[in-house]
Amino acid sequence: MAVASTVPFRLDSLASDKDAKALQFIEEVTRNVDSVQQRVLREILSRNAETEYLKRFGLNGATDRETFKSRIPVAGYEDIQPDVQRVANGDKSPIFSAHPISEFLTSSGTSGGERKLLPTIHEESDRRQLLYNLLMPVMNLYVPGLDKGKGLYFLFVKASTKTPGGILARPALTSYYNSDQFKTRPYDPFNVYTSPNEAILCTDSFQSMYAQMLCGLVTRDEVLRVGAVFASGLLRAIHFLQTNWKELARDIANGTLNPKVTDASVRECMEKILKPDPELAEFITMECSKENWERIIVRIWPNTKYLEVIITGAMAQYVSTLEYYSGGLPIASTIYASSECYFGLNLNPMCKPSEVAYTIMPNMAYFEFLPLESSSPSGAVDLADVEIGKEYEFVVTTYAGLCRYRVGDILHVIGFHNSAPQFRFVRRNNVLLSIESDKTDEAELQNAVEKASLLLKEFNTRVVDYTSYADTNQIPGHYVIYWELLVKDSANAPTGDFLSRCCLQMEESLNSVYRQSRVADKSIGPLEIRVVQNGTFEELTDYSISRGSSMSQYKVPRCVSFTPIVELLNSRVVSKHFSPSDGHCKSDAQNGPLNVTVLKHVKGRTNEKSKDVTTLDWNGEGTLLATGSYDGQARIWTTDGELRSTLSKHKGPIFSLKWNKKGDYLLTGSFDKTAIVWDVKAEEWKQQFEFHTGPTLDVDWCNNVSFATSSTDHMICLQDWRNPPY
Repeated sequence: MAVASTVPFRLDSLASDKDAKALQFIEEVTRNVDSVQQRVLREILSRNAETEYLKRFGLNGATDRETFKSRIPVAGYEDIQPDVQRVANGDKSPIFSAHPISEFLTSSGTSGGERKLLPTIHEESDRRQLLYNLLMPVMNLYVPGLDKGKGLYFLFVKASTKTPGGILARPALTSYYNSDQFKTRPYDPFNVYTSPNEAILCTDSFQSMYAQMLCGLVTRDEVLRVGAVFASGLLRAIHFLQTNWKELARDIANGTLNPKVTDASVRECMEKILKPDPELAEFITMECSKENWERIIVRIWPNTKYLEVIITGAMAQYVSTLEYYSGGLPIASTIYASSECYFGLNLNPMCKPSEVAYTIMPNMAYFEFLPLESSSPSGAVDLADVEIGKEYEFVVTTYAGLCRYRVGDILHVIGFHNSAPQFRFVRRNNVLLSIESDKTDEAELQNAVEKASLLLKEFNTRVVDYTSYADTNQIPGHYVIYWELLVKDSANAPTGDFLSRCCLQMEESLNSVYRQSRVADKSIGPLEIRVVQNGTFEELTDYSISRGSSMSQYKVPRCVSFTPIVELLNSRVVSKHFSPSDGHCKSDAQNGPLNVTVLKHVKGRTNEKSKDVTTLDWNGEGTLLATGSYDGQARIWTTDGELRSTLSKHKGPIFSLKWNKKGDYLLTGSFDKTAIVWDVKAEEWKQQFEFHTGPTLDVDWCNNVSFATSSTDHMICLQDWRNPPY
């Protein structure tokens, strides 16, 4: 039975009946998740019973869940693309939906490659508006007084295109901002924007941004919240202000509009807004001309209560930068949506960015979840049946006719609101770096970048943005990570050797398959960081938008392969840095301010391949460092670099080692298929375990006596070392 992990809303303290009704609706649908889901599925299957897609699989008008699951396959975009193309080419027969396809919503094209065409129908815009109408009632519970000012939101549209059959194709947000629900929305004091519709609906990104920024500056004292769709979009707006503040200040001083803004409707509405204000222009000039832009958001917009952007998934890396520019304002990530469907809300929008979770609204579509531990689509579970702590791939069936469609998101269940599950977004399922047998997903890559980025703090430097590329032009291939850095003190910039250390840190953060391929098999070359010029990722954004991506929906791809993009990045590289090929972090007198102790792992030549360090781990107190190497020996070092002991028993390379929590025993796993528990103080092995039929890749302790091991034989073994091996 599901136990609620968030308290139901208190409706007696609300400021308005409108909010009370919205929150009551949330309470009702989240209390009856399974019955709502069954009703939604019946409605979808009943109205679309005569469609070609459902008939193709012999559903024969059935509307029950069991028949639907047994006959309709789980599908990805490649499965439905031929049918999508028929509709795009003008086929008006009911292929997906009994209702006419009103337009195609295009995906951003940044998660998995090329943009997708996703069919939708008119009534879906009403369904999306329903979810938008729930946002402010939830926010009003946490932030009072939002009706006393305005929201500065940087919102953009993309020029619409048409398919060969004459159907509109445009991003989901472009569709929404062009809808009557948005353009003719009734006045709501809680939803007043600084940007006029004319500025938002201008398809020229420069003119739209310029007008929206100008409006935000003119009404600076009225702004209570600042936002964009994605965190990267808000940072792009800040960069725009850095680049164009002189022109903006001049327009404010004179009450005129930059001649670069040529859109007639934008000019007409801005002429009504702009009045000469030399005092404000002087203030903008004073603030923006300062070298230090820390807290620039609250300096320019002093009444801002929070930022509103999506900061889950790949956007999480921007949190520290947003905190820098905002002085640590709360960051609200309010809605979970995609081009396929709008899914749910964050019912605790003022939570920490790392704690963002979305409650799926069961009335939006029919939802299923594929457990990650099961590769079979037949194991899909319903919304009401997911389990806390498990991860699932998201599958959706929509009113517009997408049936059991794989969205591509991986979600982690963290709790329930009433009986509605709450999910934390983990990653996209289809973004991978791979050279050989290794597979590095988006979440793992981001974790590696974040750990390496921590090393830059001593240089007061941070990673502005990044992407990656699997370079297979040479043998062996290797990972290339493109970094754009913000160096606050050029006299104290990270050295080349230090950036090589960052490469090594990234490698140590990647999975055991990568490490084995890199160190033992030598099938992957040293990881490379290529530092690019400042502004490179702005150019990448501009290029992608020029090819059809939506400015509002654009996300920097975390892995690139498209040749023009790779060429653009490579043309902006200012330096290249590699992880040490022998697995050591080297240093010399020219390493600058680094305080690195060099461990003389072997005497004589230091490039002997058999002595490569493959793994290392500090004890709990940080006083002893254990290293494992390709020669099969584990070594214990002091913090002064003194070799304290050498542990020899394995007959193959050591791939993993870990101290127990108490720090008196060391656990090692080796290519020789065994794991050994060592008594460090006595410098002797206590027990050798032969669990596996393949190399032991990873080991870890549960406590001081119990541990787990994993292997290429696809087995995980659990053991108390005091007991005989089983």
